[in-house]
This record gives sequence, structure tokens and C-alpha cells, in this order.
Amino acid sequence: MASATDYTALQAQAVEVGKGEAVTVNIRELISKILSRYSGTWSKLRELIQNAADARATRVVIKIETTPSVKVPSPESDDSSTRLTHVLQHHTIKRWVIENNGERFTRDDWSRLTQIAKGNPDPDKIGAFGVGFYTVFDNCDEPFVSSGSQALQFYFIGDALYTKTFEHSFLKSTDTIFILPVRDKKSSVPQGQKLLSLCQFLTGSMTFVGLESIELWVDKWRILFLQRSTADSVNLDIPQSISRNTSKGLMQISRITQEVVQLEAEWIGALGGSSKPSKLPSGIGVDAFIEPAKKSLFSFFKKGTEPPSQSSDEPPQGAKRTENTTAKDITAAFRQKTFFHIDKAYIQTSVDADLGAEFLRSRRKPPPSTTAVSCMSQSYEERAATNSAAPAVASQLFNSVVPTTKGQVYIGFTTSQMPTVEREQIDLNSQHIKTWNSELLRAAGIVARISWSTTMARLQQQISRLDNIVEGKALAPKELERLLPTATFLCETFNWSSTTPLPGVGEEIESAFWSCSNDFKLLSSRGIVPIENIRTTSVDVSFVDELPVIPAQLFDVGLVKRLRESGYLRDVEVEDIVWILEKSKKTRTPTQLQQLLAFIAKKARANQISRGEIRSILDAAVVTDGEDGSNQIIALSQVQEYVNPDKIPPNMPVPPSTIPFRYTKTLSKLDTDALGFRELHPVNWLRWLLEDRNVKGQLSTEQNMEINPAFATNVLRVLSKQWAGLSQEAKTMTTTLLENRTVIPTKMGMKKPSEAYFPSVKLFQDLPVVLDLTNFKELFLAALGVRKTLEIGVVFERLVNSTSQGAKPGVKWSHVDLIKYLVSVWADVPKGDRERLKQTPVCPAEVSKGEASERVFRISELYEPSDSLRRLGLRTLQWPGHFSPESREGKLLQSLGLRNAPPYADLINIIATASQSKNIPLRDFALRYFVENYQSKGYDTSVPANVKVPFLPIQGSEDKLSTPSNCFTNERATLLRFDLLRSDLHRHALQFGVQPDPPMDRCIQRLIREPPQNERQARNIFAYMTSRIGSITKQHVNTLGEAKIVPFATSSNNSDEKGNRVRLLSPRECFLGDGGDFARIFDFVDFSPEANMFLLHCGSRHRPETLDLAHLLAQQPGRFLKESGDKKYEEILLTLSRAWDTLKEDKSLVGMMKQAPFLLASRWVDSDASDKNQEDEEGGETGKNIWHLAKPSDIIIVDEVINYDIFKAHILAAPQKDELEALYLKLGTPVLSSLITQRQNTGDPLPDQSVAFKLQSIILERAPLYLHDYQKDLVRHDAKWLEKNLSVQATRRITVRKWLKGLDVPHEESKTATLRRGDTRSYILLVTNDYDMLQVSQVLASLMLHRSKPTDVLSLRSVLQSSLRSLQQLGFNVEKRLRQNEKDVKIAQEAYQQRLEQEQRAQKDREALQQQLQAQRGLDDHQQNPMPGQFTDSSDGKEDIAEGTQQPESFLEGIGKRFGFDFGRKSSPALANGDRDMNATRDHELDYPKPESEPGVPRPPRQETPRDEPPLTKPPPKPLTPQELDARVQTAMHTSRPHTSSNVKSKPEVHKVEEMHTMCDPRPGLNLVHIGDLSGLRVFIDEVISSQSKAKFIENNRPGLEQFASVLRECAIIYRLQLQVINIFYDGSGGTTAFNQSAFNSLFFNYRCFKELGHLDMMRHGNKADPINSWALTMAHELAHNVEPSHNTLFQNVMQTINEKHTFRITEIAKGQPSIARQAPAANTQPPKKGPYVQTFKR
Repeated sequence: MASATDYTALQAQAVEVGKGEAVTVNIRELISKILSRYSGTWSKLRELIQNAADARATRVVIKIETTPSVKVPSPESDDSSTRLTHVLQHHTIKRWVIENNGERFTRDDWSRLTQIAKGNPDPDKIGAFGVGFYTVFDNCDEPFVSSGSQALQFYFIGDALYTKTFEHSFLKSTDTIFILPVRDKKSSVPQGQKLLSLCQFLTGSMTFVGLESIELWVDKWRILFLQRSTADSVNLDIPQSISRNTSKGLMQISRITQEVVQLEAEWIGALGGSSKPSKLPSGIGVDAFIEPAKKSLFSFFKKGTEPPSQSSDEPPQGAKRTENTTAKDITAAFRQKTFFHIDKAYIQTSVDADLGAEFLRSRRKPPPSTTAVSCMSQSYEERAATNSAAPAVASQLFNSVVPTTKGQVYIGFTTSQMPTVEREQIDLNSQHIKTWNSELLRAAGIVARISWSTTMARLQQQISRLDNIVEGKALAPKELERLLPTATFLCETFNWSSTTPLPGVGEEIESAFWSCSNDFKLLSSRGIVPIENIRTTSVDVSFVDELPVIPAQLFDVGLVKRLRESGYLRDVEVEDIVWILEKSKKTRTPTQLQQLLAFIAKKARANQISRGEIRSILDAAVVTDGEDGSNQIIALSQVQEYVNPDKIPPNMPVPPSTIPFRYTKTLSKLDTDALGFRELHPVNWLRWLLEDRNVKGQLSTEQNMEINPAFATNVLRVLSKQWAGLSQEAKTMTTTLLENRTVIPTKMGMKKPSEAYFPSVKLFQDLPVVLDLTNFKELFLAALGVRKTLEIGVVFERLVNSTSQGAKPGVKWSHVDLIKYLVSVWADVPKGDRERLKQTPVCPAEVSKGEASERVFRISELYEPSDSLRRLGLRTLQWPGHFSPESREGKLLQSLGLRNAPPYADLINIIATASQSKNIPLRDFALRYFVENYQSKGYDTSVPANVKVPFLPIQGSEDKLSTPSNCFTNERATLLRFDLLRSDLHRHALQFGVQPDPPMDRCIQRLIREPPQNERQARNIFAYMTSRIGSITKQHVNTLGEAKIVPFATSSNNSDEKGNRVRLLSPRECFLGDGGDFARIFDFVDFSPEANMFLLHCGSRHRPETLDLAHLLAQQPGRFLKESGDKKYEEILLTLSRAWDTLKEDKSLVGMMKQAPFLLASRWVDSDASDKNQEDEEGGETGKNIWHLAKPSDIIIVDEVINYDIFKAHILAAPQKDELEALYLKLGTPVLSSLITQRQNTGDPLPDQSVAFKLQSIILERAPLYLHDYQKDLVRHDAKWLEKNLSVQATRRITVRKWLKGLDVPHEESKTATLRRGDTRSYILLVTNDYDMLQVSQVLASLMLHRSKPTDVLSLRSVLQSSLRSLQQLGFNVEKRLRQNEKDVKIAQEAYQQRLEQEQRAQKDREALQQQLQAQRGLDDHQQNPMPGQFTDSSDGKEDIAEGTQQPESFLEGIGKRFGFDFGRKSSPALANGDRDMNATRDHELDYPKPESEPGVPRPPRQETPRDEPPLTKPPPKPLTPQELDARVQTAMHTSRPHTSSNVKSKPEVHKVEEMHTMCDPRPGLNLVHIGDLSGLRVFIDEVISSQSKAKFIENNRPGLEQFASVLRECAIIYRLQLQVINIFYDGSGGTTAFNQSAFNSLFFNYRCFKELGHLDMMRHGNKADPINSWALTMAHELAHNVEPSHNTLFQNVMQTINEKHTFRITEIAKGQPSIARQAPAANTQPPKKGPYVQTFKR
């Protein structure tokens, strides 16, 4: 990691050695920036007026001097108005002149004037930042300032501003004068609205400043004159309820004063014509409500005020004008005054040290210990006095002083100042300044609250002085009206609205206004009252005049509206009214009660009040009812009803729970409903009249219905009138109340209703007949029980039994006469009489035709006298003559209970009795009577199922009877032994309730109880059941499926017709059809297609399912094998395998299968001698497989053919079919490979591993072709895995010894190929020098595939042995792989070409830089000394330098010495022989297809030298041009790529360097394995190191490895290499420092050397530079091998160039400087493959 940067040292170095230079300022641009901060139109005037106020000036004069127009000549007229009009319209401004009579400039003032941003430290002055004056440069380049005799002139030279000061006597005035010539000579003179805007600004400037007057001139005309006068101030009392402290305690109001100000304005008509005077606000005169404390102040100014009657158009005294000058003379003068007052609060501040320091830092002034806040406003009388005669121009001018719609906030260090640029927006962002400003705004809110409280107190004093004011009473409307104008004005004045641009300003003020006190008072109907006691309402609530309410005129006025919206003022609520009604000691008047009810009704209709709230108001209200002079108290808590005059007359007495009609007569029904009152019901009224009168004594004797006939008549007449509209329940209650009371007036006195008769009853003279039936409804009296007929008892007594008084003598009525009389009066016979008549025996029965019995019966005990009923033997009515059921008498008798037919049960009993008594004619007649009268007599509504008496005749038996539910009409039901209805009655079966078939439940029960015993019975019964299959439910199926109802005949001695023994099965135990192959195994039956359908529905199947087969196989495997044979048995096992997903759901079945010996397995048995001879002659094996049944755990699955051939005589082998093997595996059968234990014995590795390398190359190349068509789930390891984890090693011999688990029979054999486990993931393929490709294929197939077959092995051998062209002919996709290689090469060539072009473009720049560096160091242009091992290139024509001559030190040599290396020709002895100790060796090259040379770079030709011939002497190679050399360097930098294999192997070799006859390149052998990753680098270790050391190597050496990795990462940054191309290795011993692996051009660096060179200790002591220098040069050495494998001249040139190009980067990174751009290198291309190159060292 990079070391931390010392920025402090960097800054100190800049101060020490840096070059100083002053910062310049463009004054003109700076002033322009300052002016851009001023948003106001008249910013320069504002600043100059403020400066005048600071200088204690009382007068300011502003002059606008103009320049005449060159285009429009001046008018010749001498009229002043005309000339002024010309000046305003056509002249341009020449200069502005601003004068004030304040203090003269001091020396400090002059100094600050010439220095921007030098503020005034005086806390009582503005000028905090010293930039306000520079607003004069707005449209002015050369301002001039004169104060006393001193003057100062500003002027620009270029963008620089200069000043000149001098003393003068030119100006006689000692005032301070600012002369501002305008820059824009075309600036027009303000006129119209712009001139008015200027005058409004000047008027507003007079608000708080200490100036007394301001004048505005245009040339010689005075446009505006403002004069300000102030009366003496008075102190205001601060109420104790108001807190003087702000919320954070920063400020406290010590006192507050009030002063009245008069502002007088005089202007000319150029500002605009006059208008009609504004009207005085409605109300009384101004003087009447002037506050006493202010009256003296206000009168001070009022003496000089024009009377209101004077027109505003009149000129001031001494001015002359005509009536039409207002419209024409713009020089005419006007004058107007306005009044306002200022409440000024004096504040003590308490500022802590932190806030004071921050305040001084940000504002350049300390915070003041005292400050002031002023609030300016107008009272009602001040506004009235101002508006009494105010023209339009005056209103526009004064609105800027006293705003009528929006307020203004002026801020500064003192309140006697006006706003400037720094205070155009209050700072509420800066933490400390925000605190100060917020507290100041809160103080303003407190001042406003004090002002309001003072005003309310004075208004209360005014109210107390009014006439007819009684304390505690409500104000009269007239008195309240006199107060409203003042209150309205105050509420409009004290109004809050959102402030701009910062809403928080207004929020702070308003928050303090409300939070400083909880005592807030307002004008209400009861005077000035605290706000919490005041309510608002839009309706009249005078019924609770004790409640203070806001006058309706103030609802939407300013402050009141705000209070209502914010919730401070609440509408009148129920609780308020209830509280008043409960606490008040007085009762309400009738008028107030009407108002109260109207109020509640209105609220209720608007859903503004709930029923509970209405009830609470009524419960609290008490009214004095004085209408009748009794002053009766009415408690509305008892009132629940009201009187409807349309139903109950108002003059009738009503209950106490009913409110008198006079209070509700103005209310509608909706109102009374809303009040919760219900209408007084006539029934309730009647109950109270009858029952409550005696309890409470509320009614007099005259109002007693049972005593006073007149009162009773009136009440009954009211009830009669309402009778039709009453509900049945109400009618019943009415009759109940009256039926037992003597309330009916009759000629015999007061009678009960049942004792009174209508006048129409004239049978007897002594009957009590009702009197006075006028306006009575007959239905009403009849309902009460007033009789229209004689009472039935009277009839029996007077007419039937004997001759009574009033009856006809000697006459006795029969039952026929009685019936005829009743027919005539039946409609009027009471219900009670009718019921009595039904229960009284009055009619005789017919003994014989025409004769009557002596005994009489109830009518309901007799039948109609008809022949059919007589034949049935029923008791009939004795009736002389013909009896007609349709006559009036017949209908009456039927209504009284006379029967016209016997009931269903009686008729059934008649039939059953006749059958039992053998009375066949009566039985048949009764049956016929039943059928013929089935519907007419109502027998169709009977329930035959309820008949328990057997009465139906059965087919085939006259003696046997049955109930409807036990006999049926379907003849097939007899199969199950059910009864059959007699055939002639089948067509009437439904009338008797007989069903065609028995219920299915009974059929199933009968079938299970009595199952068929032979095939014929079963065929018939099952066919019948099939016809009713729609009635069989799922529950029935479950029952039948398990029932033993199917007869199955087995061969035996006897049982059924055919002599077979019958065995009963359930439908689910048998199968349908002939059975075929399973007929001898399973139970098959076949009755008929129709019968089979029933069994199929009950669970039988045509064929056994897989589960059936599985169960049978697990239980009886021997029987199954015997019946089916081995082939069929094998097919069944295949069926089970395919249905495994279904079988595995049955856990018990699977467990049984795992333990059952039901699986087929074969064991190899050698043949006897004769058979062996015969088989040998045929060329086959001498033996055969014998099939057995065994448990899954006793069988072995053959997954290795070779091992099977060895041990086949000792194992039970599963059939070699994939589907069967899958089933065997799932049942727990082991595979052969898991039971084989083998031990390998290999010889020493061969010195020459070329065979292994070549075989590994072929395997990695052909593996993708071989695995291309295999599915992914069959492949164990793919080609990419093999490339990373498989290595090949040649050995002298291979011997394998094998054992089978549980069998002590070892087998030993020699092999030419075997597989050995490497580390956790890798494998080593061991082969002999003469390996057999078949054995190699067997080993590889078991590694690549999950389960290899012989065909897989043969296919792999073919792929490995055949050429690519042969494989292509066999259909392998060889072209695709070759095209991919060509595509990779093409991409690499294009990428390299692009990099080469980029380097060529940058070559000129690098050459120029190199020449510059050489020139600085005084180097010659000849070739510098080479790197170790490099030889001088003599191609430049120069002679070699003599030995011993001291050569000048090259740039690279100087850097090398500083890094600890010596590149001189006479270096250390270790390097005396060139590069003999820094050699490289090349790994064995596999026969990979590769291009002849690297794209763009010619490779050195490889020439083989015969061993018996000396090498030929070759001329030195042609020197490379700089461009070619740079191309080689780029190749070296960009051709490394990550090493993806898990091992690195090479054999030791020695190659002679052709250009150096005395030097050889030794190449040590390597055998490294990958053991893990660390910090993004792969770590390798020598194979010879023990496995235990390998596993713990990284953990034991992690700190040192991380240090080494950090050095290599820095080196990678230097050369912009990918981190993945760099690897770390550890070899234990040897001389290899680093090497370049040719297959990937990956770089490997030795951690052991890093430690032994002492670099690890250096790193621990903080020295990182030396290790980085050393390993950076080592990395350059290995990068050079990317171009040239040998240490020849080309290699030396490339390495030296790489070092020279990166020397600066090496130095910077070694020093830890952050200037190196550590960016990720570009993606490397893939170069041609080479062997590894090794850099060695000596220890």
C-alpha cells in the first residue's frame, strides 16, 4: 500500500522555495459584482440617505440636473408648466447632486471611502462591510465627494480605480455634497409612474431615520418636499401577563415608549392630478375614540391640520391657481399630512462569548449590549384624520409609509436606520446570526403584543364611559355598533400574512406575539373579554345572553379571521350552551325557549350537533311557562314528545313528557324530528288519560273518561278519527285499554264496549244502545267490541231453551233454525261467539237416512250427509231435505268445522281395518275413493313415508300387506328380496307413495348381508345395480369396494353349478376380463358387460397397476418368477423402475422392497470340461450367467467392466440395463467401483517426460471434441476442469493390486496407465513409456464421465488416436475449433497492430525526451553500455572500446547504482562472464499448432546443429531500428496473460546462445503446483515439498507473502500489467529468482529469494524503495523474454529499453510519490506459446 502523504511538508516547501507574486484585482469588475447584489431601484439614494442619517443630518436635498435635447428645441413659452413638461419628456440626466447638512467627513471617513470592504467598526453606524458607497458607480464612472473644504474625485484608468483629494473654496456651502455625473448620456428624466416611484421611495425613507426633511428637485423645480415632526414620547405600561424575555433569553425588553409622528408632503402636479377626497369611514367622529394617552400628542399636530371640509384640491395658503389647473398646470402645488405612531422598545441583550465572537467575525462589529425595536402603525383616529381629505397621489405616497395591505420590516444595527443591501434579506441561515436575528424578530412580536394589549385596555376604558353600560350585562346593539369601527380597524391592522422572501420572518414575529402571554382579549357582545371565553356564531344565541360572542361584522376581518382559522376562536358548542344553562340561576323565557329550539333544530338539520348533545342541552334548560298565568316550570329534561294538532287537538290535556303546542307551533316536522321529539301517539295519550290520572293526580274529574260522558265522547271521537291510520298493533292496544272500562255512553249509562249495542240491534227493547254517534266510525266502535248482534249465550238462553221476555211465545228453535239465523247475522257475530259456537254441541248425527240421533255433537265431529261418506261408515250430519255444500248454510257449517272428507290417516285405517277383517268390498271402495279424491280432498299433501300401518296389497299374496316405503314397482328389485306392489295399482303408485326402486342404502345393505353365491345371481344383481349406478355415491363406492360380494369360482370338488368352490372377493381384490398373462397370478372375473360396469365403478380394474405388481413381487417373488419366466419378470421390473415416482410415495412398500429378495441378479458360473472345450473351439468364454432372486443389498451394479471381468464369479450382478440399474440404485444396491479397493505401485518418474507432455497436449485438445455430444448430467469433469486439474507423468512401471470388499481374493496386474489423486482437486495420470491407449481411455473415461461404458472407452480411444482430419471425416466438429484458433490469432494481430501504430505516433515524443535527458547529463550520442550479457552492436561502424578504458556512466547505469545494481562492464565477479548467473531455460514445447512467427515481429530462426558437427559461425544479427526496437518493447509489455493451469512443469535443458560462443543458457527443471491465492496473486510451491507443509505454507508465511505481494503490485503498476499475470512460487532450494512461463507468458517470482536477499527485513524496517527497485528490474528482465527466449543482443536491447522508459516511474513509486497514474492496464493479447524463462541468482 502507498504510504501517507505529508501535505504539511508540501506546503512548507512551497512557501520556502516558491516564487511570490501579488494577486491583482479588477476594480471595475469588482464594483460590477457589488452592484449586482443590490436589487433595489434606488440603491445609491438609499445608501447616501442612510449615510446622511449616520452623520446626524436633518436635511437631504436631491437634485437632478438635465441636458437639453438636441432634437427637440425648448418651447418659447414662459409658462412654467409647459417648460417643466418639456424637461420631463425630452431632456436627459446630466448629473445627480445629493446634499446633506450632517457632520463633515473625518480623516477615517475619507480613508474608508477609498478602501473597498473597510467597514465602520462603530456599532451605532451602518457601513459594516464598506461596500455600500460603491453603489454610486451605478451609471457613474467619476463620482465627486465634497465635505467642508475637502473634496475627493474618483476616476478610472483602464480597469483600475484612482482617487485625487484636494482642498477647495469653490463651494460656499459646508454641507456634504455627492456629485454623480451619469455614464449613460441618454438616461431619461424620471416622469409619470417612475417619478412617482422615486417619490414613494423618498417618502418611505422618512419612516425611522432621524431626518426632518427631504427635497427632490429637477433643475429649478421642486418636485417633492417632505417634512417630519415628532411629539414627545410617553411611556407605555407593560402588562404583567406578558413576558419581556425572548424564547432563548437573549433579549429582554426593559421599557417601551410611544411617539406620534406627523409627516407632511408637498408636491406639484407633475406627480399626477388630484382626485375626489376619500370618504370618512362610517361611524362616529374621530375625536370620540382618541385614546386618552395619545390625545394630547395627537392634538399637538391637529392644530395645524386643515379642516375636513376643505377640499384636497385647494392649494396651500398663498398659492394661486384656477379651477382647471388640476388637469393642466403640472407645477400646481398640493399638500397633505399623515399621522402614525411608533412604539419603541428598549432591549437589554445577554450574549455569550461564542455568539459574540461569531457575530464579530461575520459582521465586523461586536453585538450591542442594548438595542431597540420599533413598531410603526396607525390608530383608527390617525387613519381617519389622514383619509379625511386624501387625494389619490397622497394615498400612493403615504402607502409606502403606512402600508394598508402589507407590512414592511426594516432591519439594521439600530432602529433609526433604513435597510441597505446587506439587510435586504434577513439572515436566517448562518447558525449564530440566525439566533440573533430570530431573537430580534421575537422581540418585535412582543412589542406588537404590548401594543395590542394597551389598545384593548384603552378600548375597555372607552366602553366603561358609555351610557347605559351595566357591568356583567351584554352590550346593547346600538352601543356595540358604536365600537365596531375601531375594533374593525384594529383587527385589520393586527393581521398576519406570509412574509417574502423568507416566510420564517413573519412566523418568528407571529410566534412571539402569541407565545409571550396567555392573556389575550377581544371585543365581544359582553365587552372586552379573554379570548378563551369568547365564541363565534352565525345564528342568534340570545337565549344564552351570558355567553360572550364575536360580533358577526368581525368574522372575516383580519385578526379575527386568523384566530378562527387557527382554532383560537371556537364556534359556539354544545358544552358552552350546557354550561351556561347549568350555571345560570335564571330560567329561560318562553321567547328564549322558542329561540333555543330553533337554534338546536337548525344545527341538527345541518348535522352539526348529535342526538346526545341535543339531549344534554334540553336536560339543562328550564323554562318558566307563564302563558296561562300559572308560571309553571317546564323542565325540558322530561320532554320527549310533541303534539300534532292534526291528530290531537291542542286544547286537550297532554302528559308532562309532551311539550305544549305553543312552543312547537313554529317548528316543522323536520325540526321536531331533529330535536329528538317524537309525535305524541294517540295510544300513549289514551293510556295517560286512563292510567296516569289516578297515579299522579294531574287530571281533574271533568277529564275522567269513565265519569264524564262528554269528555269520553270527545276522546273517543279523536280516536275514531285516527282509527284508519293506526297500525294493527296500535288498534289492539287501544281495544285492550278500553274493552274493560266503562267508557261507552249508552242510554243505560256508561258501559263497557262489549256491553253496548249499535242502534241497529232492535230485537229487544232493554238493550244498552250507544248514544250520540256523530262523527264516529262504525268500524272503530265495532273494533272496541260494541255489538251488532246478540250474544250467543243470550240466543241460547232466550231463543232455544225457553220462552223469555221479549221472545215470541210458544216457539222453540231447532239446530236448522239456529244455523239459518246465524247465516243472516254472521258478519257481525263477534269472534268470541264464533269460537264458543265451534265448541258447543248443537247438531245431531244421522242415525239412518232422515232420522236424527238424540245426542247432539259439535259440528266439527260430523261429516257432510253424502252417500260416499255413508259407505265409508262415517258419522254424518242430520239435515232434513237436500244438503248443498255450496249453499250459505253449507258454507257456514264448513267454517264451523263440518267435514267433507275423512283425513288421510283415517282413510288409511279404514283400508287397513277392512283388509284385516276380510271386508274386500270396503277395502277396494276405500282404495278407489282415495285415488279418485287424491287431489280434491288434499291427500296429495300427505307424507306416505310416515305411514306405519301396512295397507297396500302385495303382488302374489292377498294376505300380505305393506307400507308404501316397503314395496316397490320395479320387478328387478325382487332380486334383492324386496316386495312388489300389486300390478293393478302400479299406475297409482305415486299417489300411494310407492317408489320404483328401493333406496340405495337398503340395496347395499341387502347385497352385503345376502351376497350372490353363483355367477348367475351375481350377473343379474350386478346388472340391476348397474342400472342404478347414478344413485351410488362415493361413500357407497367405498363401502362396496371393501365388501365381500363377488363370487369367484376356483377349481374344487363342489360348490356352484359347475362344481367349483366359490370364494367371495371384494371388487377391489378382483380384476375384470380374461387376465391374459396375469390370469394365473391375479383373480379375474367376467360376468357380463353390464354387470362388470358395476364392479368397475366399485373399484375393480381391468389390469393390475404398478403398485399391485410391486406388492405381489415383494411378497411372492418366487411364484411370480415361476409363472412369468425371467424375461417377463425383467419386463415387470422395468415397469417398476419407470413408475418409481409413484412407488416412492408408499414408504412401507419401499421398505418392504428393500428387504425382499425379489430382484433379478446373475452369477457367472464356469462350464465343465466338455463345455469348456466346446467354447474354446468357438472362441468364446467358458461359462454362463445363472439368474437368481436376491435382496437389493446382496446385488452389485456393474459400473466397471474391467473389474467385473476379474470378480464376476464372486458377485451377483444386476442386469446391465440403465433403467434397471436406476431402480437397483434407489433400492440400495451398491456399485462395483465402491466395493473395489486397489493399491498402485509405480516406479520412479522417467527423466524424459516428453511422452507425458505430448499425451497431456492430446488429451486437452481432444477432450472438448469427445465431450461435445454428452449431456451435462452425464459429464463428471469437463475439458476446462481437466486443463486446470489434470497432469500427466511418465513412470517406469505401474502395478495395480485389487480387492473386492468382503472377499479375500486379491488380484494383481501390470498396467500402462492409471490415475492417482493429487491435491484436493487435482489428478495425475501415470503412464509408462509404452502406454496402451485403451488403458488410458479406460482411466480417462472414468474421470470424465459419471458412469463409463465400454462403448465410451472405445470412442475415447478413437478420438485420442485418430488425426484431426480423420475425426472430421467421422463427423467431429474439428473445423469449428480450428476456426476458433485462427480467429484468436487474427484478433491478437489486429490488437497488436493498433498498439504498434499508437507507439509509433508516440515514438517521436519519447525520442525528443530522451535526447533532452542525454543533453542535460552531457552524454554522447553513441550506444550506451549494455545490460549484463549484452554485447556491443558493431553495426554502427564504430570500433569497440578497449578493455580497461573508463567509459562515461550512462543514465541507466547511474540509476542502477542508486538502486544497488552495477551495470558497468567491469562489475562484480559474479557477472564477469556476461549473464552466466542470470540465465533462462526453455520448457519442453508440446506440439500445439501455432503460427510460424509472432504477428508483426520476426522470430529468430531456429537452426538445429548436429551433435557431431561444430556450430557454424554466423554473422552478428542485423541491428534493429529504433522503431523496430520500440515494437519489440510493446510486444514485451502487452503479451503476458494469466496462468490458468494448476501446475507448472518443465525438464532441465541447456541451450547454447548462438551470438555468445562462450555462454550457455541453463534451464532448470520445474515441478510447481498451485496451493492457493493471496492478495490477488496465485501462489505455487514445489511438488517435492511434503503435503503437510503445502497445506500450511500460506498460513505460516502470510505476513511475508503479503509484503512480497505488495512489492509485486507496485511493480505491476510501473509496467501497467494485469495483476493476474504475476505469480509467486517457492521452490525450497535452487538458483531461480524468477521465470517467464512460455505457455501463457506469465511471470513467476520466488518468495525464497525475496527473504534471502534481505528484502523482507527491509520492508519490516520501513525501507520499501530498495525492494521495489530490485524487483522492478527483475520484472523488466522477464518481460524482455516475451520477445526473445535467449539472452542475446536482442534480449539485452529490449530489456535496456524497457528500463529506460520506466526509470522515472520506478523512482517515483520507490519514493512513494502520488504522482503515478495507477490505472489498470489494457487487456493483454495472447502471444505465441513459449517455454518458461528463468532468472537465476547466486547465494
